[in-house]
Amino acid sequence: MSKNYPVYGRIDGPVVIIGFGSIGRGTLPLIERHFEFDAEQMVVIDPDPGVHNFLAQRGIRHVQLALKPENYRRVLGEIFGDGPGFCVNLSVDTSSLDIMKFCRESNVLYIDTVVEPWAGYYFGTTDNAERTNYALRQKVRDEKAANPGGTTAVSCCGANPGMVSWFAKEALLTLSEDIGHKVEAPKNREGWATLMQSLGVKGVHIAERDTQARRQPRPRNVFVNTWSVEGFISEGFQPAELGWGTHETWFPENGHSHETGCRAGIWLERPGAITRVHTWCPTPGPQFGFLVTHNEAISISDYYTVGDPAAPAFRPTCHYAYHPCDDAVLSLHEMFGSGRQQTKHEILEADEIVEGIDELGVLLFGHEKNALWYGSRLSNDEAKHLAPYQNATGLQVTSAVLAGMVWALENPKAGIVETDEMDHARCLEVQRPYLGPVEAHYTDWTPLVDRWEHFPEDIDESDPWQFRNVLAS
Repeated sequence: MSKNYPVYGRIDGPVVIIGFGSIGRGTLPLIERHFEFDAEQMVVIDPDPGVHNFLAQRGIRHVQLALKPENYRRVLGEIFGDGPGFCVNLSVDTSSLDIMKFCRESNVLYIDTVVEPWAGYYFGTTDNAERTNYALRQKVRDEKAANPGGTTAVSCCGANPGMVSWFAKEALLTLSEDIGHKVEAPKNREGWATLMQSLGVKGVHIAERDTQARRQPRPRNVFVNTWSVEGFISEGFQPAELGWGTHETWFPENGHSHETGCRAGIWLERPGAITRVHTWCPTPGPQFGFLVTHNEAISISDYYTVGDPAAPAFRPTCHYAYHPCDDAVLSLHEMFGSGRQQTKHEILEADEIVEGIDELGVLLFGHEKNALWYGSRLSNDEAKHLAPYQNATGLQVTSAVLAGMVWALENPKAGIVETDEMDHARCLEVQRPYLGPVEAHYTDWTPLVDRWEHFPEDIDESDPWQFRNVLAS
């Protein structure tokens, strides 16, 4: 017997999905389940001919081309006209900002999962400061400031960035209640920032452990991952970067700050995918993660800043601490060790994965209860029962896209927004049925626990949560 899924509203006009990789394919059935729309006006834009049969069998129009600076206005204009409609941008090598601006000019709702640049940016730009997510995000924030209000465009609404910003708010409310200071959810950014400051939180790790695995060993010279290989390689080659908190007393020798914009982040002269940090997740406990750059590292530090951005009274340190699936770790070792990218890419499909979960949450640290991890512990087996065409990693992303689309449809004139600025309770209400167990876990672990005493390190024993201690030697 088929399940009755809630329908959250009607989308008038064309529904366009740009990019039909693993995330696009997983998002499609969620759109079909939860919205009313004219199926004849659904369009997928993707240059891969391999997706054509899949779409044709479902009666979905396939525009087989890559959007580029010279054609995106013409292609999208022919589909949307002057609106309305909804553009779901799940692609790589397309400018999120340019497409977002076009959609807002055309009265078309818009959502993406990352601030993506045009092809060639990640590897063709020689200035590392310009290759950071800080720089990419700041251009979107500048556009928001220059053109406030108007048609809603949701920026960076996947699992992370995206869902984890909603988890951060839920974690703050959980911590507040557990230490005996239950509060109502704040109504604005200033209220949330003050709450985090008052609870003594020094920082946030986006702490993730992916244990999904298949029986077949990873072949040599193949990059294997549980989500977009191209996306992971691109962000892995960007400089490591993080939101920089006011509790930090040490500055890394290879670190650089920014002189313009929100001032919330710093970057390191080193690729994120080979920069290790100490962190904690419920299943493994203490673990290494990679300090891969992500938009949420900057947006969370920015959102929770108290006072003048140039000299804040409070700001949390925030960064991604990512342990991908074991096959992806081996793929990274091979790629960086050989000095060249693998030409063959594989994404682990739900039906070939035989075990594992994607454990993704926020680790709030430095407060009186030491550290709190709050997040989703979704298994691949459960993901297969919840929605088709995706593993656990994919479903955490696509369900966040769904939640962001619902929020945009209910708030069509909110302008450009990040997930930190959205109603987290409403978004999680939509997303939670797809997240498996969503749990809170406290731990007494700190980055100073179980260090190898035989090999002295340059650490600060006066404050275990200094980034100096989190960064692995």
